[in-house]
Amino acid sequence: MRILHTSDWHVGKVLKGRNRHDEHIKVLAQVVEIARAERPDLVIVAGDLYDTAAPTAEATRLVTRALSALRQTGARVVAIGGNHDNGAALDALRPWADAAGIELRGSFKENLNDLLVEGTTEEGERWRLVCLPFLSQRYAIRAAEMYDLTAAEANQTYADLVARLVAKLSESFSESSGEGGVINLVTAHLTIVGATTGGGEREAHTIMGYAVPATVFPQNAHYVALGHLHRSQQVISPCPTRYSGSPLAVDFGEEENVSSVAIVDVAADRAAKVRDVPVTSALTLRTVRGSLEQLATVNLPDALLRVLVREAPRPGLREDVQELLPNALEVRIDPDMLPDKTGAGSAQRAGRSPRELFGDYLDSRGNAEEGVRELFDELYDEVSSN
Repeated sequence: MRILHTSDWHVGKVLKGRNRHDEHIKVLAQVVEIARAERPDLVIVAGDLYDTAAPTAEATRLVTRALSALRQTGARVVAIGGNHDNGAALDALRPWADAAGIELRGSFKENLNDLLVEGTTEEGERWRLVCLPFLSQRYAIRAAEMYDLTAAEANQTYADLVARLVAKLSESFSESSGEGGVINLVTAHLTIVGATTGGGEREAHTIMGYAVPATVFPQNAHYVALGHLHRSQQVISPCPTRYSGSPLAVDFGEEENVSSVAIVDVAADRAAKVRDVPVTSALTLRTVRGSLEQLATVNLPDALLRVLVREAPRPGLREDVQELLPNALEVRIDPDMLPDKTGAGSAQRAGRSPRELFGDYLDSRGNAEEGVRELFDELYDEVSSN
């Protein structure tokens, strides 16, 4: 059977004040075109369909239309909730999804069978997919207790609980092997120890106890489709395991990533073969640096820019840069131009007035612009008097 594996769409993303809705339309349209060309039996969307837990109507319309278009290619479509998604809100769309022939799993449920999706391809290959939506530490113990797992004490680590849940959900995998057997699949939205972050993930849900070892996955799984990390990569694991990455660079930390979807060919008696298909519809993200004179020579009309300016800070500098580079979404002084603030000259807060602290801040930034201190004094007097 053939699988199209994608994740981390982050529809509704606003980058430095710029709405990326038009880019998302083009990106998801290209993902649908790839599905039409590759003719997968199954499409897996491994979480983070949205960028926020409260998506706009516009974002919801785009996601539901994209899922419907993928289903119309003839593939079964399974999508799970990620840490950016509102799992309960996704589950509320289940009646629509069921009517559209789409398997939507936003959050963990008491019914264990609800997280197991099964199917048969047109060629008669049977497959079984375990779905693990994002599980926060807050609910990990409660979810484990739902399945009557032993020793679910509060002092267990997040990885322990995820491993127990995966083991329980994949118990049926032992029933099949070899030619004519069932293709065992897992999709999950989580961080694997040793995997490389893409640069734009939500840090609190990527590290700080949320990373789990790849050994949580069963050896007899034919393929594990992961979401959460935005860089496409294979993971060292007891079974074939991969992050598809995001189909567009979500933030400037991801500008070196190659946006793509994964196409997986797998059979019950053959190892999974994976190839990445690039997704090129989004604008590229680029970081440029230099003086105003140097920035005037930059020619990147089809890129969104982060600009590190090699000039002394002054009022109006941002506007000057954006006049030269209209696609500059972020403008700041190059860190190499700022004084070292770790030395003895760092200001001590205790016993110092706001005027003195602001003066120290300006000195630390190399800002000697006339009138700035006086404007601060006027503002401070006005606020204090009110």
